[in-house]
Amino acid sequence: MVAPVCHDGPVVDRLTALDVSFLTLEDRHTPMHVGQVLVFSRPQGFDTSAIAARIAARLEDNPRLRQRVRSVPGRLANPVWVDDEHFDLSYHVRRSALPSPGSEEQLTEFVARVNARLLDRSRPLWEVYVVDGLSAERFAIVTKTHQSVIDEVTALDIAGLVIDNDGPSSDGPASDLPAPKPWSPRPAPGQTALVGQAVRDALRSPGALAGTVRRGLADLGDNGRRALGVTTTLARAWRPGPSTPLAVDPGAARRFAIVDTDLEGYRLVRRRLADLGADVDVNDIALATITGALRAWMETRGQFVRSSTVMRAVVPVTVAHGVGLGAAVQPVFIELPIGENSPSVRLLHVAHAMRMHLGADTLSATRIAGLSGFSAPTLHSLGARVGGALGRRLFDLAITNVPGPQRELHCGAAVLQATYPVPPLAPGHALAIGLTSYNGRVHYGLFADRAAMPDLEVLADQIRDALEELITSAAE
Repeated sequence: MVAPVCHDGPVVDRLTALDVSFLTLEDRHTPMHVGQVLVFSRPQGFDTSAIAARIAARLEDNPRLRQRVRSVPGRLANPVWVDDEHFDLSYHVRRSALPSPGSEEQLTEFVARVNARLLDRSRPLWEVYVVDGLSAERFAIVTKTHQSVIDEVTALDIAGLVIDNDGPSSDGPASDLPAPKPWSPRPAPGQTALVGQAVRDALRSPGALAGTVRRGLADLGDNGRRALGVTTTLARAWRPGPSTPLAVDPGAARRFAIVDTDLEGYRLVRRRLADLGADVDVNDIALATITGALRAWMETRGQFVRSSTVMRAVVPVTVAHGVGLGAAVQPVFIELPIGENSPSVRLLHVAHAMRMHLGADTLSATRIAGLSGFSAPTLHSLGARVGGALGRRLFDLAITNVPGPQRELHCGAAVLQATYPVPPLAPGHALAIGLTSYNGRVHYGLFADRAAMPDLEVLADQIRDALEELITSAAE
């Protein structure tokens, strides 16, 4: 994130080229926000209306959540962040409820509907929905955060604002938090100040002004890739890929599906293959599971799967270098062996492909899960930024897999039961998949174009079947 600068006037906090690219790429068919669905138990007497107070109490440490984007006259420079003088928390934190019976299908339909809608650019670019009425005495928190808001250094994510890091409290979701401090917006720079600062920036770096004025989608994409440090990776990956059923420009409507699996099943496959001398990890097994599910899904559609059929996936990984968490997330491109019939061989192909790309500085799942705070949504958001900065021909499918904490998390006295990512769809892509391991479970979120994938639930079912197939195959 570029540091704010001030020259005899209000502070100017300018968006980076990567931030701007997400605003420019966005249209009504491709919203550039990242979502998260957190499902909690609801203890007796727990008041979900107090969740807004919990968020309010933590806004002071997250000033970006009270800021909106303001353009520079004549597009002489990138837009700037300014405090929203009309900030209204009740606009951003909303209440909703599912009708009886509060089923999983009703929740996923709600998530698909709200995530298909663009965020209001005249306001801070985030929303939270507190959803009551889930079956089995549960409620959900559904978040939306624009990718331009996600700071590459501090790695802000809304979901972390409702999670406690010090265990459960016996009372409601906000009783143990201090009252929010009074807040007054900083004065926004006027038109003259914005133009003057843009000119001063241009005088210091003349090429920046010319690049801003002639900026286009291709230029922004290139800037974003350079900002993520992935140019050498792109050089290896850039080539026309085979046509797949996922290479579709999405429409305005979405579908969302969730899958819950037992982490012990992945560990069982890893142990059995380790006994045979094979080096695989849980991430490899998850990718092989998705590969098997895609193969079966294509067959249910009557599509011919050749032995050479592959899908190229971009899989963001976390490395132990860079300034801030954002700079530590880098893309890996692998070809998923859809055409391979044997589940175990598919897994070995995936594991080999990942080892060919991963270096010694890649963080282990244990170290990622041990990062301070509730970092899983943050890493999904940063992974989505990686995928969003890449061209449509570089990959067929984005998959973010984040190891989460293997302990129980809470919002007040409410226990977090599951956490599902809602990754955005990039232009030219009909499907994105995110998964998070948490407290002995692996939770998948599948986000898809509604018209291109009316059978998304079929793919979700195939994920469960593909994992069972891997467990059985590893035992033979």
